[in-house]
Amino acid sequence: MKISSNLTRRVTRRVTRLVARRRAAGISAGCLLGGVAASMAASIAAAPSAAAAPDCSPAGVNATVSSVTDSAQQYLAGHPGANQVVMAAYGQPRAQAASNLRNYFTAHPQEYYDLRGILAPIGDTERQCSVTALPPNLESAYQEFMAG
Repeated sequence: MKISSNLTRRVTRRVTRLVARRRAAGISAGCLLGGVAASMAASIAAAPSAAAAPDCSPAGVNATVSSVTDSAQQYLAGHPGANQVVMAAYGQPRAQAASNLRNYFTAHPQEYYDLRGILAPIGDTERQCSVTALPPNLESAYQEFMAG
């Protein structure tokens, strides 16, 4: 009985990790960049948003995250180098992923700034609605990325 219980736990953990990785990738590949881009020397001041007040309902916040996710994925699809390093990072140990992402975006600062602009509506919504729009691990990565 213990063997089956242990096996069940191991399988459940593996499936849970796989689902979590896929969910994280689906939420926003660009958000992962934040977890490792904090050491980038360059940063720009956030420009005030001229957009109308966001829809602060749960559906409105989810729509913002979904829209930003789609935009980030489209951007990465058009930038194969960035896409490759981001997708590879999902399967790497954190330290290795951090180093690879940091090196890539240090060498390609315009892509960093482009993604930062794409991701900005999440922060606008969070500030204006006083909510956290992302799961804790992605929220932390997002905040670090946006800080430069």
